Amino acid sequence: MDNKAKKIKELRESTGMNRREFCDYFDIPYRTVTEWERDMRHAPDYVVRLLEYYIRMEKLIKKDDEHYGERE
Repeated sequence: MDNKAKKIKELRESTGMNRREFCDYFDIPYRTVTEWERDMRHAPDYVVRLLEYYIRMEKLIKKDDEHYGERE
């Protein structure tokens, strides 16, 4: 699995959202996120950075993953 594919999945999982909820919340087509996570397509670097920034700033990280990003 590509680093970006892994990162997208980790970001989504850090929110506690399933793929459908994540897509609806960020208004990203379900198929797009599915293909990113399955490494069939690659998310642009800026999209990954923006998702990570937004998730952190809006405190969307679920409670048991509060230290997401600190272990990297």
